Amino acid sequence: MKHDLEVNLDRRSYHILIGDNPLSNIATECQNFLVRDEVWIVSDENILKNYRHLLISCFQKANIKVNLFELPAGEHIKSISYLEKLTDWLIETGIERQDLVIAFGGGVIGDLVGFASAVTLRGVNFVQVPTTLLAQVDSSVGGKTGINSKFGKNMIGCFYQPKQVLIYTETLQTLSKRDLRSGYSEIIKYGLLWDKSFFDWLEKNGKRVLLLENEPLNEAIYRSCMIKANIVSLDERETGTRALLNLGHTFAHALESAVGYSGQLLHGEAVSVGIVLATDVSSRMGYCTKSTLDQVKKHFVEMGLKTLISEIDFSFPSSEKLVELMLKDKKVNNGLINFVMLKDIGDAFVTSSVDLSLVREALDSSKEAYDS
Repeated sequence: MKHDLEVNLDRRSYHILIGDNPLSNIATECQNFLVRDEVWIVSDENILKNYRHLLISCFQKANIKVNLFELPAGEHIKSISYLEKLTDWLIETGIERQDLVIAFGGGVIGDLVGFASAVTLRGVNFVQVPTTLLAQVDSSVGGKTGINSKFGKNMIGCFYQPKQVLIYTETLQTLSKRDLRSGYSEIIKYGLLWDKSFFDWLEKNGKRVLLLENEPLNEAIYRSCMIKANIVSLDERETGTRALLNLGHTFAHALESAVGYSGQLLHGEAVSVGIVLATDVSSRMGYCTKSTLDQVKKHFVEMGLKTLISEIDFSFPSSEKLVELMLKDKKVNNGLINFVMLKDIGDAFVTSSVDLSLVREALDSSKEAYDS
């Protein structure tokens, strides 16, 4: 089954294609956005080990010239230095405003390439081709682009929408189980913040999703993208409803910052711990019941996801220091941290009225096993 979703943003609207369309169709699906027979593809060394020949041959068969830029793999490339290298290459190879850049990779590639596309020549067209589960259900949709700063994750960037998002589920076959679980944490997020029926469905079908069974996999990606597309259509620049998508992320970004954005902690792993922490604080604040927290934890554990800071092989700083890192988050407003809290599964809200002593208690409890 093939799904076609629209992110409705007036003149900036675009489609997300999901399903059984093979990667070999990429040239055909990009041709609609070409003014001349030439594309600029940006990817990383790990991805190109598997897809370099296929990518080049697909476009060559369509008589389209390929300019290919290979980056190192890893979060460290979301930096000013690599942004400069990428924009220099785009300009040196003669890109024009109406040309097309293809971000072929995971969330790191999508964020960096989207930002480079936004600022090169004051904006060139780009297409997102996410190759990881996390990028397919989250970072490729919605137009958030950016790089990291020494002060925090994604602190430098802008909203810049792609011309299209092309999701080829065959690229997931080369991912490790760890990477798949990392992506699945973002799928759970949508059920928790927006759609209880989706969470109920995941409780029954989540393991089949991680086994990459075709029908449940496509359904999970489709429903995740549909929820995100609806939210982005309501609030493109995160002035209200879109902030719900940050469920668990305030905690997650602090944990990622503490480990130095290293491979010791994948983004989705930080998010899974962060979501459990957010639900724990919601319970401590009386927003949701303890049974809601137990149900959330149960599903995360059943899916093999991390739920505690103690499960991360790293000696984290004190809860006080972690809260200080949260205070550097780009979503802090008037010196107050905005948290996404749960009233129930499928019912989330944003508030800055959270008792930080309870946040520290939740962090200490999550760290306890490691510290002992």
